[in-house]
Amino acid sequence: MWEQRFIETERGTFEYFTAGQGDPLATTHLYMAFDDRGSLLANPYTEHYKFYLINTRGAGNSVKAEVENQLNMKEGVKDLEAIRTALRLEKWAFAGHSTGGMLALQYGIDAPHSLTKLIAGCAAASKEYGGHKDSIYCSENKHFQRIVEIMDALNDPNTPREERQKLGFEWALMSYYSEDKLKEAINRPNSGRTVGENLDYFRKVEVKNFDLRTQLKNINVPSYIYAGRHDAQCPVDFSLEMAELIPQSQLFIFEESNHNPFIEEEEKFREFVKSTL
Repeated sequence: MWEQRFIETERGTFEYFTAGQGDPLATTHLYMAFDDRGSLLANPYTEHYKFYLINTRGAGNSVKAEVENQLNMKEGVKDLEAIRTALRLEKWAFAGHSTGGMLALQYGIDAPHSLTKLIAGCAAASKEYGGHKDSIYCSENKHFQRIVEIMDALNDPNTPREERQKLGFEWALMSYYSEDKLKEAINRPNSGRTVGENLDYFRKVEVKNFDLRTQLKNINVPSYIYAGRHDAQCPVDFSLEMAELIPQSQLFIFEESNHNPFIEEEEKFREFVKSTL
């Protein structure tokens, strides 16, 4: 059961949800807001870790951004460090998925002294993923134009809730290996509402100059990289690249998954989490 909490930091008040027991491990996402339903991604970790599911700046009931660039990844790392300090944790692990995985890489570069380990999944270390023909974010991909329409609609506060749900399903289905797995997931407790302003900043501002590849050699903590073989957002090639460039890394590939192996191959993902201990 997830417990809602708030933490006062030198950078503002942040909302988070906690569950599980063990060594501390945190996660967040650049443009999603979580609630007390927790996260299907986070659940396997709670069997082994004290998990902190954090609403980043501008998400949920966390402090809002006063200026646009407070939504970038380097500022996100500073927020996470402020949270860790306020929680009086000397170190913690950080696990990120998708853009959360990109943030994990930035964290490993900027503040490795604060991390016991790093877990990054279905992510990329540069903007190049958006130009890969297998990515739905590539202008040459058959789904690209529809993705842009969906993002714009979700970012429009006038889009009705029922329409948002349909659009969300359509977008999610592009990132599932099996439609049945998506339908199953929908009926399980989960959270992760898209925050339009944060998404808009990422896709229109930050991603344009995103490239951490030359800095990955500086990550000096144990790192676990995972990917879905059929990932349509961040193709598997980019996880291979991350694992090759990070010195202390291990790579795990889920052969029957798209962008959500923690749902699509749930038991194997639980085994993966256990291997990070």
